[in-house]
Amino acid sequence: MKQIHLKLSILFFLQFVVWGAWYVTLGTYLLETLRFDGRQVGLIYGATAIAATVSPFILGNIADRLMAAEKLMSILHLVSGVVMFFTASLDEFRWFYPAIIAYSLLYIPTFALASSVSFYHLKNATTDFPKVRVWGTIGWILIGIVISYYRLETTATPMHISGASSFLLGAFCLFLPPTPPQPQVGKKSISDLIGKEVLALFQKKSFTVLILAMVLIAIPSGYYYSFTNAFLTDIGISGAAAKMSIGQGSEIIIMLLLPLFFKRMSFKWIITIGLLMWGLRYGLFAYGNANENLWMIYIGIVVHGIAYTFTFLTAQIYVDKIAPPSSKGAAQGFIALVTMGFGALMGAYIAGETVQYFTLFDGFRAWQSIWSIPCVIGIVVALGFMIFFKKEKTSNSI
Repeated sequence: MKQIHLKLSILFFLQFVVWGAWYVTLGTYLLETLRFDGRQVGLIYGATAIAATVSPFILGNIADRLMAAEKLMSILHLVSGVVMFFTASLDEFRWFYPAIIAYSLLYIPTFALASSVSFYHLKNATTDFPKVRVWGTIGWILIGIVISYYRLETTATPMHISGASSFLLGAFCLFLPPTPPQPQVGKKSISDLIGKEVLALFQKKSFTVLILAMVLIAIPSGYYYSFTNAFLTDIGISGAAAKMSIGQGSEIIIMLLLPLFFKRMSFKWIITIGLLMWGLRYGLFAYGNANENLWMIYIGIVVHGIAYTFTFLTAQIYVDKIAPPSSKGAAQGFIALVTMGFGALMGAYIAGETVQYFTLFDGFRAWQSIWSIPCVIGIVVALGFMIFFKKEKTSNSI
């Protein structure tokens, strides 16, 4: 069991090095170096959401039915590494945009597959999954510190680092414990292919409310990943990627404490608090600055641990508890679909349009007005979830 924990920890560590190397700083590189506008940056970040909408759900079914998950991940990481190196060489939106879509179609499904592999091999997902998943956050933090230390935010180097790390990760996946397709009984129908068991979960009101909340809260989360690095740079805070890694540091602490929170708090209140943090952080950003209100910026970054872990990670654990054994891969793909897909696509588009609208002719961005939009959305979603989510007997174990 210790060896499995070690391998899964390395898997998440490398996966988030690959992801974090380019994702956080890409907006700054596009705005400051390639001179793309806010709308174009929003569309580019939306490419990952397009991929999340199209591919993880289908590939989750492939892992459930046709191919071992670790082999599928290996192929995806190796090919995506090649595509990332190619994308890094481009400097025009008309070519960069389709290239990043192609990359995302290959890479995004690996998040759901990694979760599926973990839940397959871990004895107790509620207590064990946070312990291995936390290493992904550590990888994200370390790569952010390296990028800031060498001042790489405005260069294509982070994309090169991501591509090289993908090759290493692709090779490592072949050493993961086997996660074979689950045996399927009876004749397969089209409804089986798209995940009939997953769709049946919507008969539970609590699941429906949860999914709706995850879709909507992905909108304010899109603002954070797309434009926070550029915001910090704009207001004169140096080493933005390293500063943002403070949020991942808090994520580690909250992630490790998550089993304790499950014992002391109901699922409803854990999610509600997480949703609320997504909104309140932008209120802090709106009124913070690099001088006397710098503390507001730091608190807004620190609460990322609560915001992310109490929402997206907790939702993954919830879905694993209620999904049929033969469709856990598809179920995790569905969570990726709604969080990194539909919601993130809306978030990236709305964030891009917001930044574009509040950017003046001289290039000045009215960040206080920009941040007010996700602030309101986050608070409204939290209140809606608190009112409409009703605990059911099927979620007593969470």
